[in-house]
Amino acid sequence: MQYEPDTFFEEKDKNGDVLWTWAYPSIEKTMKELLTKKCPLYYDDEELLTSAVFGQFGRQWYYFTTVEVTEHQRLPMVTYASLVIIAKDFNPELFKDVGNALLTSYLKSGTPVAMLKGYLSLFTKGILKDEIHGSIISVHEYDQRAAQLKICIKEVIEMFAMETILIYTALLLKKRIAVFSNKLSTLLHVCRTLPAFVWHRQDWSIVFPLTHLEDLEIDELKGRQTYVAGFIDPTVEERTDLYDIFVNLQEGEIVVNPNSKEYFQMGKLHKEIAVSLVEAANDEDVANQQVVKLLASKTKDIITNLKSLAGEQEDGSEPKITIETIKSRNFSTSMQNFLFNLALAENLVQS
Repeated sequence: MQYEPDTFFEEKDKNGDVLWTWAYPSIEKTMKELLTKKCPLYYDDEELLTSAVFGQFGRQWYYFTTVEVTEHQRLPMVTYASLVIIAKDFNPELFKDVGNALLTSYLKSGTPVAMLKGYLSLFTKGILKDEIHGSIISVHEYDQRAAQLKICIKEVIEMFAMETILIYTALLLKKRIAVFSNKLSTLLHVCRTLPAFVWHRQDWSIVFPLTHLEDLEIDELKGRQTYVAGFIDPTVEERTDLYDIFVNLQEGEIVVNPNSKEYFQMGKLHKEIAVSLVEAANDEDVANQQVVKLLASKTKDIITNLKSLAGEQEDGSEPKITIETIKSRNFSTSMQNFLFNLALAENLVQS
């Protein structure tokens, strides 16, 4: 775990004013402006004030934890306090627990000094005392793989049924996905789930679960080939420059960008995978992790068969595919397009 966090702290008073009261060790101006827009204290939304909000920018993750302050003797004017931790790792559960522990120490003491003490203990020793339960938080007990598997893949499949194959195809071919929901907790959970559809990559760096239609964040997306970007602004559907597919959690619909339809021509293979996913999702005895395993197995078979088209290389190097190789096998046009774009995504195309 690359544990090198920065910690920032904000308070909201009874007048509705939000103040940055503490930062350690420092905060760069651009990041401060971005986090100001993300901070739950700036929104009159109960869900935002009670959710553990997380997101990504500039290849760093940020984690907000917010608590209500009620009749605090040392903080008579403060109504809410919010802590944001910036770290290199994707691990929402770790930083939610850390945030709660640090905020508890702050409320008990009425000063950020107690938070600094806890932060330094975490940074230097990898442990932090949880004042709520009297237990010890150890970063070594928060496995990143477990964080990646805290998912709702069955719920996603149940929501979209056979159309779930569009999500799988977009992720497999490294396309751009925009996800919309006006319910933040749902948005965060679904966005963190989607990379599990392509478990063989185990790449959560593609997730931007809380994105605003601001130039700074849009530029970040446009600098990437593939991503899963979450939005609470419904007007993102009009921004067809930002997605290949638009996943509307509110309506339970998936919209394919007209300019990207060539990547989503479904064939027999896609239908077979979609059917197996729906059957697994509808089986109460099948867990989310088992669905991931099922899909990973099917993905492995597809990629193995794709590599076999090129045959073995004389020098033992990774097989390379050409469009001519694929066309020579008499696949349907839709399957040819799919296989070639998959080869591109997997870096199997001969240069």
